[in-house]
Amino acid sequence: MGAFENVKDDERLAPDVYHQGPDTLQISRSKLHQKIRAKVLQRMKEKLGDELGVILLQGGGPFHIHSTDMEGCFRQEGYFHYMFGVEEEDFYGAVLRSGHSILFMPRLPPEHAVWMGPIAGTEAVRQKYAVDAVHYVDEMAKVLKQLEAPALHLLCGINSDSGRPALEASFEGIDSFSVEREALFPIMADCRAVKTPEEIEVMRYANQVASSAHVEVMRKCRPGLMEYALEAVFLKDCYLLGGCRHAPYTPICASGPNGAVLHYGHAAAANNRQIQDKDMMLMDMGCEYYAYDSDITCSFPANGRFTDNQRGVYESVLAAHQAVLEAMRPGVKWPDMHLLAERALLGGLKAAGFVRGDVGEMLDKRLGAVFMPHGLGHLLGIDTHDVGGYLAGLPPRSTLPGLRSLRTARVLEAGMVITVEPGCYFNEFTMRPALQDPALAHLLVSERIEALMGTGGVRLEDDVVVTPDGCESLTNVPRAVAEVEAVMAGGEWPDTALSEQMSA
Repeated sequence: MGAFENVKDDERLAPDVYHQGPDTLQISRSKLHQKIRAKVLQRMKEKLGDELGVILLQGGGPFHIHSTDMEGCFRQEGYFHYMFGVEEEDFYGAVLRSGHSILFMPRLPPEHAVWMGPIAGTEAVRQKYAVDAVHYVDEMAKVLKQLEAPALHLLCGINSDSGRPALEASFEGIDSFSVEREALFPIMADCRAVKTPEEIEVMRYANQVASSAHVEVMRKCRPGLMEYALEAVFLKDCYLLGGCRHAPYTPICASGPNGAVLHYGHAAAANNRQIQDKDMMLMDMGCEYYAYDSDITCSFPANGRFTDNQRGVYESVLAAHQAVLEAMRPGVKWPDMHLLAERALLGGLKAAGFVRGDVGEMLDKRLGAVFMPHGLGHLLGIDTHDVGGYLAGLPPRSTLPGLRSLRTARVLEAGMVITVEPGCYFNEFTMRPALQDPALAHLLVSERIEALMGTGGVRLEDDVVVTPDGCESLTNVPRAVAEVEAVMAGGEWPDTALSEQMSA
């Protein structure tokens, strides 16, 4: 049995294997997390030398819906999942200098079994999570004291996307220990930015599931449906066929003008517009497997056939998408990829008659940020906007329009997984000021822009892993106009014959 295979219902699996039933990916926790812990530990040894003590992390706890006694569905804290893969609440985990791993589990009352099911013992938990030892949380201070470590290294830092602090471990008796708060956070965040081969295989599976669901959404789309009907199709396929219970973010199922709202789908705009015949659809949806995310966006005409204007915008975005995939490789600066996408997008819009003049001037005047106000893409992993984007010693955030929205300015490294999601939107908030700006107005073909105002936008998003000599998209959905129209007409995907015809 390999580390990552699809489970058949007659197989007997090791206790540390995670899966969601027949034909879902099986994951050996020992292979995945032992390698990750060794990676983090080595970096800590290089940083601290003889001062290295015990790495201590705290897992997530339950959260209640406002003042009620109803708990939300638990999702493990990201750094804790990264190191240990624990599914349950209120755990702690420690890694010693030797590499020895310890979990501390809550001591649950007997009545827990009535409401929540059988209570696992320490040995069952040890086998499930492939660690060296398991103790109870109420024994933690005593066990840690016996280790006589120089210090406890705690996670302490700020997420550069949210501005929120990481969960710093705290427990009864911690005041009697020497604690160190500087080293662990930047090292763990940087480690998470570069995936192991085992992590990439989990993300590949999440992409396979989500890609298939996106194709089904294309096939099911019809004018007259509500947007949320397509959300339901996607979520159903991801869970029923892929075992993916959670969506990593609120699905964006935008039709017509809603496609110009970057984070449409929130509570006040809940994917609840009726789809019209000439609408352009923008579907930004992903799924999560073993806490690792996919994040895919497809755009297509609601009735299955592109108009000339829709084709012109779509193929401009597709040109930007393809230009970045061809250029991505280790050593490339991510802001340079953003600028490359803008250049290709503006070149396509010029060829289609939406802008005029010199593309170099457009770039200098940041016209690209009018059409694409967001960044080209973000690191992806356990978090949708994954950690490690802006750490001390790494390139800082730009102050320029468009570029300042990038969630990282890093130099690409093999093993990074990053989204490539150029877009083009006809949003009154960004477009109207540009039409009235003397520095930009002469570059815009106003009558063509006005004709598309309020029609929404196009975004094409793949999840891409940087390889030693280039990159590989983990996403597999129709992209060319002919491919999209063929699938929406009932064609197979992937359509090998069509692909060969297009490349001939």
